[in-house]
Amino acid sequence: MTKKPTKTKTKEKGNAKEKTKVKAESQAYGSTQAKTKIKVAAKAKEQLVKKDLVKKELAKKETSNSGRKLVIVESPTKAKTIRKFLGRDYTVESCMGHVRDLPQSAKDIPEKFKKKPWANLGVNVDDHFEPIYCVPKTKTKIVSMLKDKLDGASELILATDEDREGESISWHLVNVLKPKVPVKRMVFNEITKEAIEHALKDFRDINMNLVRAQEARRILDRLVGYTISPLLWKKIAYGLSAGRVQSVAVRLVSEREHERLRFKKSSYWDITADNEKDNTKFTTRISAYKNRRIAVGKDFDSHTGQLHKDKAGVVLHLDENQARKITKEIDNKDWVVTDVEEKPISRKPAPPFITSTLQQEANRKLGLGSRETMQVAQKLYEKGMITYMRTDSMFLSEQAINAARDGVLKLYGKKYLPQEFRDYSKKKVKGAQEAHEAIRPAGTEFISPDKAEELSPIELKLYDLIWKRTIACQMVNSEHKQVTARLQVGEAVFNASGMTVEFPGFLKAYVESDDSTSDNEQGEVKLPKLNKNDKVKLLDLKVNVHETKPPARFTEASLVQTLEREGVGRPSTYAAIIGTIQDRGYVRKIGNALVPTFTALVVSRLLSQYLPNYVETTFTSAMEAALDDIAQGDMDQEKYLTTIYFGDKGLKKQVENREKEIDADASRSIHLEGLKNLTFRVGRYGAYVCRPESKDKEVCASIPENQFPGDITVETANKLIDQKINGADSIGKDPKTGLPVYVLSGRYGPYVQLGEGDKAEYKPKRMALPQGLEPEKVTLDQALWLITLPRKLGMHPQLKKEIKLGLGRFGPYVVCDGDYRSVPRTEVLFNVNLKRALELFSQPKRGRGRSVPLKELGPHPDLKAAVQVLSGKYGPYIKCGELNISLPQEMKPEDVTLKVAVELIAKKAKPERSRVKRT
Repeated sequence: MTKKPTKTKTKEKGNAKEKTKVKAESQAYGSTQAKTKIKVAAKAKEQLVKKDLVKKELAKKETSNSGRKLVIVESPTKAKTIRKFLGRDYTVESCMGHVRDLPQSAKDIPEKFKKKPWANLGVNVDDHFEPIYCVPKTKTKIVSMLKDKLDGASELILATDEDREGESISWHLVNVLKPKVPVKRMVFNEITKEAIEHALKDFRDINMNLVRAQEARRILDRLVGYTISPLLWKKIAYGLSAGRVQSVAVRLVSEREHERLRFKKSSYWDITADNEKDNTKFTTRISAYKNRRIAVGKDFDSHTGQLHKDKAGVVLHLDENQARKITKEIDNKDWVVTDVEEKPISRKPAPPFITSTLQQEANRKLGLGSRETMQVAQKLYEKGMITYMRTDSMFLSEQAINAARDGVLKLYGKKYLPQEFRDYSKKKVKGAQEAHEAIRPAGTEFISPDKAEELSPIELKLYDLIWKRTIACQMVNSEHKQVTARLQVGEAVFNASGMTVEFPGFLKAYVESDDSTSDNEQGEVKLPKLNKNDKVKLLDLKVNVHETKPPARFTEASLVQTLEREGVGRPSTYAAIIGTIQDRGYVRKIGNALVPTFTALVVSRLLSQYLPNYVETTFTSAMEAALDDIAQGDMDQEKYLTTIYFGDKGLKKQVENREKEIDADASRSIHLEGLKNLTFRVGRYGAYVCRPESKDKEVCASIPENQFPGDITVETANKLIDQKINGADSIGKDPKTGLPVYVLSGRYGPYVQLGEGDKAEYKPKRMALPQGLEPEKVTLDQALWLITLPRKLGMHPQLKKEIKLGLGRFGPYVVCDGDYRSVPRTEVLFNVNLKRALELFSQPKRGRGRSVPLKELGPHPDLKAAVQVLSGKYGPYIKCGELNISLPQEMKPEDVTLKVAVELIAKKAKPERSRVKRT
């Protein structure tokens, strides 16, 4: 029997025949034509192979997806966590946030709409405010992937967050994917097994009220931003932006800076005494002299620097001479207690976190910005550690209350547990929206922070904050005793105040940063036992000078607090708003303070003068209330948008009318309080200051970007202008070239320059000053040294390549053969030599956001991964592979050995989680 040839052999024979045929043709027609034919044949074959692979892949997808339910969430981390709780019948994928949005630029606008008068808005204001949605290019692959996954699926389950944004994402997914299978909406407040299982039994439809509210908010933001921003481009500078909430935030920060500029400093003196009774030392402070109260900071007018008019003659404003005279008078007098008042104080714990209070407390306690707080909280939520982090509700579910109370009982005992649970659901935040729970640890049993797995150091710190606050909110009050004593000495009266903790209560678990108490001492100031007519001993007398302080600049925490109090924006948007005003150059973050730029002051002044409604807190708060009504289905979206945009008082008409009234030159300038004869302006290249030199002439000079309105003085401004007129004074000459050396100030800060800068044929060498070196203190040798940067330090002994030292945009660095290492900013640049450079190259390369090892401990005996002690932004920690373990507070990095590190790693790596269980 003849054996049937296989397909492979048949193909090989076919290929052989093809080659023979081509060879014959090659001999007949020449090699060039034959080669071309070979290429065409090979390409055709390649295409057939590709088609075959595509068919197999599609068949594989159909087999893998067939009958399975497709679950879509917003992020890969959330998808990964949910997959753990769902079986093989489910496919969980991430859509990476919104898959559709309004056009971001002109090229995104569909061709058929480009010539419409409203095209730049991306909203058809002439047809029911119909938004023009498009899929961003960055999302086309994701949409294509989701469509492939949907093919063959039996159901589409939308598991996006249970708020307006989440509801909107689900609605857009349905419109983009156009599923032909049943669609279900799945919602949950925490990513735990119990919550997911419950959600699978309780599907609902997409809430169109929430979708319409989000759409109205998005359209309103677009109308305000895209209508007012072009006005700023024409009248101030191109590229500026306005926003419904952002412009209010800029005005608040700018007004605070104006208050600081108007502030007049006052000085006053007082007297403090160190006293003793029964071997207990305590401090007293003068409160009155000759029956007149001693003036303190609140008695002075911040605009004049003088005492308030109603305080004159009532309080005594001490100067140094008076204070010293009184100390002499009372130096040898008896100190007699004339009055003692004891007062019990009971303090309640703070409610559990909502979005805004979490941002405020994380800023104060951990130094996190609002944006960073929300990013970390998002990760904790997606890892199943906390409940949903965008919430206005202080409500705690029954399971959360039980878990918290069980935690109190287990950790602190019965005396710390109130008889009845604390109910915070009646406390309403102004304009509170979706009825989520407060932010708390997830689940029916709270994971203890010291046993929380797979958390980075900062995630652990934020989780610890949330865990402690939740536990504390279900604890008993703290009980204190406040003691105030009054002592008479001659004609002077001194006061002493003390506070003792009689019972710590909730302070055992958590101390709020707003409290005067500290985590360790709980704010105790102890006084000896004092009774009326007791005499106390004087140890020392001191006279002290004080100065009144201007209003503090906003921090992220205080700005969030103000926006929330005024009902402006939503807590879920505050992080984005604060990020935006920094990214757009309106505000700089210096330390923890938000400092407005000259651009912020100019823009805020123009909007306050010509479009006041759009920077007023009451008007913006009313907008939020209207959007809430839309979310509840109590207001029609189109009617509301029509009243805002159209009509004589509508945004469109207001901007058109105001544009004709605004003088561009005047709108770009501003006068600052106390800086006479100086005008500050904003132009294309930043801020500059001008001073009139004659009736028809003025001289202007650029203001460095690190010089802020509230800090500039008449002397500073005039110095910049004088330098522009006369040129800077040379600090010396370069001995090699004979050229003068200058220390100058430009838009990007101070720098040194070799030679004159006004000669077209010569481009002077320049170099910025390193951080910490003040322009006034730069010597000629230092300037000449800086001008040589980047300078050679020597050869690398192994690589045989040159090492150079330089100073760049991000600070000082060393480089060898394209390998860059940052020089720590704490080091003096002038002292960096070849030896120090080699030390920097010997260390593992530090990536962006990666810590430099403080200590290399060697490989782990079992895991074989390197064990290091690192210094992170939030404290020292041990790193071993993917594990990060924070050092205990009492342990110093230098005391950590490999043995100690292995023990800490072993505790962290235990599979069993420690949970607070109900008994």
